Amino acid sequence: MNILSTKNVIIVLLLSLFWILACGSSGDEDKSSSAEVAEERHPGQKVYNNYCITCHGYNGTMGANGAHNLKESTLSLDERIEVITNGRNTMTAFGKVISEDQIADVAQYIESLRG
Repeated sequence: MNILSTKNVIIVLLLSLFWILACGSSGDEDKSSSAEVAEERHPGQKVYNNYCITCHGYNGTMGANGAHNLKESTLSLDERIEVITNGRNTMTAFGKVISEDQIADVAQYIESLRG
């Protein structure tokens, strides 16, 4: 009977620990405030994070799904706006997904990734 009680106590403790970890603070409060500051410096960063980061990565070099390395891109601002608007190769066209202003903002943000 003692072993059964010990097992029950261990199970309850493990479930409690799991619940605390699952419901505890993830520290997102600190991350969001620093992300908001970055967005103020680069209005296109939020758009980039929502639509581009999956393939291009945080700093533009990930290259998933054939995405070009944005740090090495030689496209002009107008060319970047064209690619973002109409897509290219496997890249989705975003002209009907986000506004022209958002496209211009993300195109300018990409320039900041190049250094």
